[in-house]
Amino acid sequence: MSALSSNSREVLLATLGDELHAALVARTPVTPLTSRGHDLTIEDAYRIQEHMLRHRLSTGASIVGKKVGATSRAVQTLLDVNQPDFGLLLSDMIYNESDVIPMSRLIQPKAEGEIAFLMKRDLTGPGVTVADVITATEAVMPCFEIVDSRIQDWKINIQDTVADNASCGVFVLGGMALAPRKLDLALCGMVLEKNGEVVATGAGAAALGHPANAVAWLANTLGPLGISLKAGEVVLSGSLATLIPIAAGDHLSMTIGGLGSCSVRFA
Repeated sequence: MSALSSNSREVLLATLGDELHAALVARTPVTPLTSRGHDLTIEDAYRIQEHMLRHRLSTGASIVGKKVGATSRAVQTLLDVNQPDFGLLLSDMIYNESDVIPMSRLIQPKAEGEIAFLMKRDLTGPGVTVADVITATEAVMPCFEIVDSRIQDWKINIQDTVADNASCGVFVLGGMALAPRKLDLALCGMVLEKNGEVVATGAGAAALGHPANAVAWLANTLGPLGISLKAGEVVLSGSLATLIPIAAGDHLSMTIGGLGSCSVRFA
């Protein structure tokens, strides 16, 4: 990769972004980008992500928030990545609890139980603390993020998932919303059920020690790039347990102690 001119490098990154978008539309996964000898950096991967998302933004989708991925040790171990990443949440990713999510728009989905933050004021790093995040948050909500990889068989390195918009699929916010000072976000426990059977448990501390710490990490990572967390945006703070595979007909529900519940069905 280093032997390429800057123009050739940009063409390559744009081409890979186009390929990932085409994979999303066709629901056909592609071989890992990191297996192709391009020696992609994390910075390259975020440029690919920009090119991938440009297609969706140009056809009417808008940015409604951001997500932190790979925050829990369980997810990092499962995916063999060793650091968090981030992606953008778009208006066409949102589902309500009453909706049934069609498997026809997904490729190889997995579910994560998370805590979502609704921002009431902008946050710009560096220097953002957990206390800053709590002060800037309107409410927290239980949330399902349905991650989905356009990379074949989830054979990803960190550069692959970053390029693929942090493996964003869709997300569902629970009906309960609570001011973040009303409970201890690190200690609140989660129980996740699939078709009536408990399949995962976790706690807020799984997300980088505290969900608000994950949001602070995001603000501090985005700040030097000239990007802020915006008032009105939703921020997903990361999975509180391992990823749960999904098939058509599945019903998932999860409860976070003191915060409420969220459920989702697939068809």
